[in-house]
Amino acid sequence: MPLAKNRLGVVALALAGIVALAAYAYLANRGPAAGAASAASGGKAAPGGGFPTAVELATVQAVTLSEEASAVGSLRSNESVVLRPETAGRIVSIGFKDGSMVSKGALLVALESSTQAAELEQARANRELARATQERNEGLFEKKFISRQALDASNAALRVQDAAVALAEARFAKTQLRAPFSGVVGIRHISVGDYVKDGQELINLEDIATLKVDFRLPEAYLPALQRGQVLDISPDALPGKNFSAEIDAIDPLIDAGGRSISLRARLANAESLLRPGMFVRVRIRFGAHQNALMIPEQALVPDPAGAFVYRVVEGKAEKVMVKTGLRRNAKVEIVEGLTAGDVVVAAGQIKLRPGADVRDVAAAPAAKPESAPAPAPAKAGS
Repeated sequence: MPLAKNRLGVVALALAGIVALAAYAYLANRGPAAGAASAASGGKAAPGGGFPTAVELATVQAVTLSEEASAVGSLRSNESVVLRPETAGRIVSIGFKDGSMVSKGALLVALESSTQAAELEQARANRELARATQERNEGLFEKKFISRQALDASNAALRVQDAAVALAEARFAKTQLRAPFSGVVGIRHISVGDYVKDGQELINLEDIATLKVDFRLPEAYLPALQRGQVLDISPDALPGKNFSAEIDAIDPLIDAGGRSISLRARLANAESLLRPGMFVRVRIRFGAHQNALMIPEQALVPDPAGAFVYRVVEGKAEKVMVKTGLRRNAKVEIVEGLTAGDVVVAAGQIKLRPGADVRDVAAAPAAKPESAPAPAPAKAGS
């Protein structure tokens, strides 16, 4: 019996020791955490025993906001053509240098044309003979030596020979490829002596003194678009360079797939800095909004009814439904719900509820109260 009592005493002492250690560990861990929370909140507890939620705040600013639209587009030549012969033949001369400027009507490529030239000379000779016969018959008819029928026959023969000359001239002209407009020729892949077939691509000609810009905008911008509107062109290949263009045409057909409208602008390229096929960024301005209220985009909180923000009034979060407008540089316009000077929560909304206390993380922490100086030790003998 004494042995059993000793065992029970040892077990009781062990359990008491475990409970004491657990209590000590709990109090040791709770103390620093509570102190850190108190320091983070400036030592001020929120009503109900909690602490204010740390958030980032932003002030609603009234600015002048330009209404504009952006798009991407491609540059095209004002006029562009690939020259192809209408008849087969051997090249006898090339009248241009690669990449050079040529004038309208300049002879670019000439094919062997001896046969066509001979046919043309023959047709002209026959026409001269027919004209002489017609003039002679007119004199004879006035003297009543020939009938009207003979005069009409000679006149018809003259017209036939005129048509033969025109036909021979057309065949001869098809052996000479001339520039249909002034522009810059491309890089040729043909040489004198090459035999080319009809319809074969010989050389491209581009008019780049003026360029076209093709781009698309959403159909919502259609009422604000009109010919002659000025827009800015920024090519990625020329950083820092901006060019001015004007809307030249608006496609009457809306793309049913993308609900967008095609537009074409025109811009001068006198210095030839731009080239057809270049990628450009297009920006068109429609007007300006005075006193537009702007807040950071991240301040918006999605909601089934639209969107809302937390407005801070006297240190408390207040839920406000808002209506948004234009967006610029990570900021959004507030059309309805806020006024200039209001303070909203820009970050940390996920932890908030209406009426919660908030604290700006950018604000300086409150100074700790100074402790009273310790009393000086008493001198001996006093």
